[in-house]
Amino acid sequence: MWKWTCLVSHLLLSTTVSPLGRQQPPHPKRPFITFTGEQAEGNFNHLVVDERTGHIYLGAVNRIYKLSSDLKVLVTHETGPDDDNPKCYPPRIVQTCNEPLTPTNNINKMLLIDYKENRLIACGSLYQGICKLLRLDDLFKLGEPFHKKEHYLSGVNESGSVFGVIVSYSNMDDKLFIATAVDGKPEYFPTISSRKLTKNSEADGMFAYVFHDEFVASMIKIPSDTFTIIPDFDIYYIYGFSSGNFVYFLTLQPEMISPPGSTTKEQVYTSKLVRLCKEDTAFNSYVEVPIGCEKNGVEYRLLQAAYLSKAGAILARSLGVGPEDDILFTVFSKGQKRKMKSLDESALCIFVLKNINDRIKDRLQSCYRGEGTLDLAWLKLLTIDDNFCGLDMNAPLGVSSMVRGLPIFTEDGDRMTSVIAYVYKNHSLAFVGTKSGKLKKIRVDGTSKNTQEYEIVQVVDTGPILRDMAFSMDHEHLYIMSEKVPVESCSQHETCSQCLGSGDPHCGWCVLHNTCTRKERCERSSEPRRFASEMKQCVRLTVHPNNISVSQYNVLVRKRSPCPSPRVQPAREATHTLMCLFPPPGDHHIVQLQLKSKETGMTFASTSFVFYNCSVHNSCLSCVESPYRCHWCKYRHVCTHDPSSCSFQEGRVKMPEDCPQLLQAEKILVPVEVIKPITLKAKNLPQPQSGQRGYECILSIQGSEQRVPALRFNSSSVQCQNTSYSYEGMEINSLPVELTVVWNGNFNIDNPAQNKVHLYKCGAMRDSCGLCLKADPDFECGWCQGQNQCTLKQHCPAQDSQWLELSSTKGKCTNPKITDINPVTGPREGGTRVTIRGENLGLEFRDIASHVKVAGVECKPLVEGYIPAEQIVCEMGEAKPSQHAGFVEICVAECKPEFMARSSQLYYFMTLTLSDLKPKRGPVSGGTQVTITGNNLNAGSNVIVTFGRQPCLFYRYRRALPAHIVCNTTASYEGFEKVKVSVRVDKAKIHQELHYEYVEDPTILRIEPEWSIFSGNTPIAVWGTHLDLIQNPQIRAKHGGKEHVNNCEVQNSTEMTCQAPALAVDPNHQSELAERPEEFGFILDNVQSLLILNKTNFTYYPNPIFEVFNPSGILELKPGSPIILKGRNLIPPVAGGNAKLNYTVLVGEKPCAVTVSDVQLLCESPNLIGRHKVMARVGGMEFSPGMVYISPDSPLSLPAIVSIAVAGGLLIIFIVAVLIAYKRKSRESDLTLKRLQMQMDNLESRVALECKEAFAELQTDIHELTSDLDGAGIPFLDYRTYTMRVLFPGIEDHPVLRDLEERVEKGLKLFAQLINNKVFLLSFIRTLESQRSFSMRDRGNVASLIMTVLQSKLEYATDVLKQLLADLIDKNLESKNHPKLLLRRTESVAEKMLTNWFTFLLYKFLKECAGEPLFSLFCAIKQQMEKGPIDSITGEARYSLSEDKLIRQQIDYKTLVLSCVNPDNVNSPEIPVKILNCDTITQVKEKILDAIFKNVPCSHRPKAADMDLEWRQASGARMILQDEDITTKIENDWKRLNTLAHYQVPDGSVVALVSKQVTAYNAVNNSTVSRTSASKYENMIRYTGSPDSLRSRTPMITPDLESGVKMWHLVKNHEHGDQKEGDRGSKMVSEIYLTRLLATKGTLQKFVDDLFETIFSTAHRGSALPLAIKYMFDFLDEQADKHNIHDPHVRHTWKSNCLPLRFWVNMIKNPQFVFDIHKNSITDACLSVVAQTFMDSCSTSEHRLGKDSPSNKLLYAKDIPSYKNWVERYYSDIAKMPAISDQDMNAYLAEQSRMHMNEFNTMSALSEIYSYVGKYSEEILGALDQDDQAGKQKLAYKLEQVITLMSIDS
Repeated sequence: MWKWTCLVSHLLLSTTVSPLGRQQPPHPKRPFITFTGEQAEGNFNHLVVDERTGHIYLGAVNRIYKLSSDLKVLVTHETGPDDDNPKCYPPRIVQTCNEPLTPTNNINKMLLIDYKENRLIACGSLYQGICKLLRLDDLFKLGEPFHKKEHYLSGVNESGSVFGVIVSYSNMDDKLFIATAVDGKPEYFPTISSRKLTKNSEADGMFAYVFHDEFVASMIKIPSDTFTIIPDFDIYYIYGFSSGNFVYFLTLQPEMISPPGSTTKEQVYTSKLVRLCKEDTAFNSYVEVPIGCEKNGVEYRLLQAAYLSKAGAILARSLGVGPEDDILFTVFSKGQKRKMKSLDESALCIFVLKNINDRIKDRLQSCYRGEGTLDLAWLKLLTIDDNFCGLDMNAPLGVSSMVRGLPIFTEDGDRMTSVIAYVYKNHSLAFVGTKSGKLKKIRVDGTSKNTQEYEIVQVVDTGPILRDMAFSMDHEHLYIMSEKVPVESCSQHETCSQCLGSGDPHCGWCVLHNTCTRKERCERSSEPRRFASEMKQCVRLTVHPNNISVSQYNVLVRKRSPCPSPRVQPAREATHTLMCLFPPPGDHHIVQLQLKSKETGMTFASTSFVFYNCSVHNSCLSCVESPYRCHWCKYRHVCTHDPSSCSFQEGRVKMPEDCPQLLQAEKILVPVEVIKPITLKAKNLPQPQSGQRGYECILSIQGSEQRVPALRFNSSSVQCQNTSYSYEGMEINSLPVELTVVWNGNFNIDNPAQNKVHLYKCGAMRDSCGLCLKADPDFECGWCQGQNQCTLKQHCPAQDSQWLELSSTKGKCTNPKITDINPVTGPREGGTRVTIRGENLGLEFRDIASHVKVAGVECKPLVEGYIPAEQIVCEMGEAKPSQHAGFVEICVAECKPEFMARSSQLYYFMTLTLSDLKPKRGPVSGGTQVTITGNNLNAGSNVIVTFGRQPCLFYRYRRALPAHIVCNTTASYEGFEKVKVSVRVDKAKIHQELHYEYVEDPTILRIEPEWSIFSGNTPIAVWGTHLDLIQNPQIRAKHGGKEHVNNCEVQNSTEMTCQAPALAVDPNHQSELAERPEEFGFILDNVQSLLILNKTNFTYYPNPIFEVFNPSGILELKPGSPIILKGRNLIPPVAGGNAKLNYTVLVGEKPCAVTVSDVQLLCESPNLIGRHKVMARVGGMEFSPGMVYISPDSPLSLPAIVSIAVAGGLLIIFIVAVLIAYKRKSRESDLTLKRLQMQMDNLESRVALECKEAFAELQTDIHELTSDLDGAGIPFLDYRTYTMRVLFPGIEDHPVLRDLEERVEKGLKLFAQLINNKVFLLSFIRTLESQRSFSMRDRGNVASLIMTVLQSKLEYATDVLKQLLADLIDKNLESKNHPKLLLRRTESVAEKMLTNWFTFLLYKFLKECAGEPLFSLFCAIKQQMEKGPIDSITGEARYSLSEDKLIRQQIDYKTLVLSCVNPDNVNSPEIPVKILNCDTITQVKEKILDAIFKNVPCSHRPKAADMDLEWRQASGARMILQDEDITTKIENDWKRLNTLAHYQVPDGSVVALVSKQVTAYNAVNNSTVSRTSASKYENMIRYTGSPDSLRSRTPMITPDLESGVKMWHLVKNHEHGDQKEGDRGSKMVSEIYLTRLLATKGTLQKFVDDLFETIFSTAHRGSALPLAIKYMFDFLDEQADKHNIHDPHVRHTWKSNCLPLRFWVNMIKNPQFVFDIHKNSITDACLSVVAQTFMDSCSTSEHRLGKDSPSNKLLYAKDIPSYKNWVERYYSDIAKMPAISDQDMNAYLAEQSRMHMNEFNTMSALSEIYSYVGKYSEEILGALDQDDQAGKQKLAYKLEQVITLMSIDS
């Protein structure tokens, strides 16, 4: 890893554009100005150039550099390394981190110049990605914000996945748009956000989000759900820029797609452009557009780099845009599969930014027109201009179809990695960096045809050019960064000589480490001989000797260089025993002798050493010719390294010429069965010594050895004795036989000349005299006429006349014979070459030269065709017209009868004619197979056909077909023409006019489909021109050097069908990836241009692979069951997804119908039984997954069959009788069935619709709700009203708020003193609680009154409360109750006092912190409920969290927007109000009041009952709408409240709220209206108490007493069983609607989470934990310690019972205790579900849920575990906080008392408490008398005084 990085600047000549046609020399290497980083570990990351000064700022690992324009370092600023750990969040500079810290490099991830404030923004990878602000002049650090979570951009460690864009303003702070990968931490970092760039670099708001509230912020986070689908999901930002009103980022992001035809999804990467409005603080304008480009069918989809430039005049003209329009230059690599390892094929593409914006605009318009998922009528009129920035209700929008760029340049080998561009003299010039360090200069004047790569410069030797490039200020220089360019590559050299011979001065040889390296990297290199820098210093080993025999034991090793260190001992010169347990094969074995260093443990010198083995040689020559010191002992016949071991001095042989050996002999011929000696010449033959045997010859004949005794004449001669030899068979006339001479049994004499003995038979294969005399004269064979055979002379009877031999004067064979002539026909003109075969046809050519006649015509013999004795070839002369046929006649040497021969066959003269040729035309390239027809065309010996001047080459010329000549045309050099066809046979030219036309070659225009499978044989349709010219078209594919072809069938001149050729892939190593053939084309006669088609992208996909049925290979099935064949690749993954293969599945011999999916074939089993083989065929392959056994149905016995037949007959008779009766009823049944079917269909469609709606609602984004919750003031109640509602629920005008008569004041003041006495107060409370008549209500009332009195003395109240709670704990534990039951209910004064204590002390926390999320939750529930229908009478709603309050049927409704006249100001704009057409008039009035008075507390608003709704129609008419009037519909005693739909009020109508008027209807029906008005039901809960009494499922609907009419709105009360039978068809299974609970829960989830998080957080929303909570929790812990209770569950339960379940649950269920609001019954039911969830979250017990559990428990079942964790963490955090001293607590309590001193009338409260003294005076006085403390203080006496005073006053 000893590598360096360079920043390279190089000069661009001002004449950057070279004229077309002149190519620069390739890849020139020039001397560039370079800057190299200081550190070995550091890469350069980012580069920016100051446009004002030309200075360069360079972001590197651990450094920021400022360089001059000529790359001189001006300033360096260090940024790392530092101790860090990526898991530390927040980083360790904010709080201590428990993770192990290690020195970590700081990678520069973003480098931006803020010109306005003259500073550099440099963001790194340390500390979760914090940024530094450096002054441009001297890199002085102006600021480094790190203390807020907004300051951590991202913990990602890559430099190339973050991008920033600054948007500047003249009159306000700039904005910084930051886009970053989040590295799997979406909860920590937004992927894209806009931040404030404050003027002051140290300002608190630096990098804060431009806008942030609880609902919306200037950011987008990746939802965590995304990571469950794609675990490694992230968005990588490649480039960013601003243009016009928008900011753009170019990204690369993974997504899951289903390949065509596949059901499984795979991960691919998609390049996308992201656009945002500069002024959009809520990011409603976020749009994504996929981008990519395609050239010649190849898709380039992986973005590598991009740059924004202007078009320039020439390019602009070509693209049809303006010269100043923005053009985006992009580099994409091929495909979509890889991100990190991109393919080398890449493309440079351009996009016109305006076109992308137009596509986005179209998408927005289509969305608002309702073509997407959005369909709002009021949006359809919206006009979208070029600068449209979305609406508040927008979710981020994606454009589905890809925007394709214009590919202008492609590169297949050297991937392009970076791009930059500018305009020079109207030309657009692009500069592209590549993976191998080259810079390509490209002139872009339009499409790829008008693009010229005019120069390539090799900028760096190795390593890619990095993405960031920049022009100098004057655009004359280009600054380029490269990655890891090594200054030296010493480590590539493996030997000392390579290292020092490389000539690189950096490199030397580190001896003991045996590596090539720099000197400073070699340990102790300064010591002598440890580091070699010259060739002569290399350590070399020499060994003497350098080889030894395996039987020798001593070796001496010497080293030529002294050892490199005195601490390493030299190798001792020693004698070692080397034992070869297994002698090496062959005569030698090479081993390595190595020197190893004890210090490093490494081998630092080695040499080869040879062990040789002479004994493996078993011949003298091989022994002495070996390169080793081997000697031959010729008397012992062994090879040895030690010559002294030889027996005799004379027996030692060292030179090859001294070896015993046979010399080269002439051919040794031995006739078979003839006794004959064989004499051989030799040299150095040894004389056998005493005890040694003599010589023998060994002949190996046809696999068997024949040993013959031999005689040694002397050292140079030996003779094999007289013997005869023989071999089997007459097929061989001469057999060469191996000859070996041995002595002493097996001592071979070398035979270097490879002498052989040739055995021969004269009679073998020589059946005639001629053949016999033709034999080799050395054989001495002759023809024995008496025996008529070929033999040796001694074997023929001794009569001279009977023996013929070649040398004799009478050596001529008689009786020649003709056996065959060919051809037997020929033209009269002659020239035919006739071949005559026979026997004894002369031994020399002159014997037959002038004596051959054929059919009476002279035939001239040809020397070249003559085979002595066997064959004559002669050429015919011209025949006379009178000659027609005849025999062949010859004379051999002389024409005597014994030398003459005549043939048995006749030769005929023929007349040749032509009649036709087919086809009559063909391609100009030739290759057409033409058939010429005629008569006698098989005559003669030589046929020549020409088409014009071009020969026609014979494809097939068969004499058996006298009517045809078939030949192939050759290419016409004259082009398209009609030519004359001529045929010559020998010397005859056939005169017949035939013509052939050369026409245009066929062409291929299109093939479909452009894919097959590896085995081929799939159908391909081909379209082209002139295809009908080709008789045998073929299709070819070449891959891996192997070619496959397949046949095609021509349909007509423009179409043919082919079977795809197979692809040459190894079937055992079949790839799972698609392959492209090296060559793909067509064999169409001789048309060369179509052999390789360049324009096709024909692709081969892997063959389908089937699995066997099971290990046994037999699948058992019932008849009719389908057969399923499993496998993979069954549907090729072709782009477009319409790929189909034609499968044939045979079961036995029968085919079956097949249904195909990607992983299985479903085959409809044919009607068969038994065992059958299953065979699947597709393309060129077939596979059997096994056998299928179809079991037959059980056969029946004969009696059973007879019985069934009889029963069947009777049954038929019975059926006929029944059918007659049935006929009449069938029609009625049909009608009933149809009606039922229709009802079922209706039910099914409604279920489907309901589920679909429920699902859509579940997906509804939370923004739709939050956008309506604007930041209106929260209507908090004042302190007095709030406390009264909690302390005295349901009592509006409590006495403690009224003044008291003054006459009782004196007694009460004295009573107040007693109440302020702790002993009295405790005794008073305990006495009251011990009274049986002192009820629960009384206990709560007394506790609230006491707290009211003690409001001004909270320290005292707290002390009393602690004492009462301590007593309660003691009492609870003494009574053996479970400790967890403590504080569970409010059964004592202490428990109610505790509630009241928290009520007083948490008001501030409620107002400042917790009130906001509670109010948001209330508003969210109310709004969500009102989005759907709410039944005005039963309180049921479409949207609900409570199952009891859910409308369980389909309600059809529409949302209307009414324009309401503002009642306060008639002239002001009308207020739009969203309502539902199914709302009652009262509901409409309430919604209008909510809209008009949304910022007005509920108590200050007019009541709906006091107002009338007036509909102002377009005609000017006005109509009062009411819940009931004379138009109200009554049906079967049910009266339905009027709705807007009843009045048919249309969308957009104008309405007004006017004061209540008395109509005639009202006057008459006043009593009815008052009793049944819809508002009556809501008014029931308009009191401030808890609505527990209203939680029954539906309020009881009582009939009107007078008329018996019952009211209904949306649903009739189900308890009335008077529905008609027919109505049941409209009911659905009501549980279907429970999905709506989920939908509502999902919508409200954020608000519930926010509330719970606020309550269970020790520091939230800027508010610290109230002291009261910490103080009370510590008190409980003390009590637990005091009673030795260490069970954490008990402590947890006490705290839960004390605060969350006592105070917070009350607030959640009753928000009207805190806010001035009206809570209706449906909202109350939903809040009850949330409160129940809150209670479950505080419990420590596990809730086991099942399908029968209540729905509200199931609804939040998954959330409760995480809420429980929050509660445990909350209690734990409070316990860890420092304890509050009594002094601090008392100061806090005193402050609270002071703030609310005069809220209540204390005297009135005392009077209320005194009423209990009057009731229980005796008991109280008795208790005081018994109490010692009370006795000391005379409290009983004082109480008696009070009683006396009070009785006097009253």
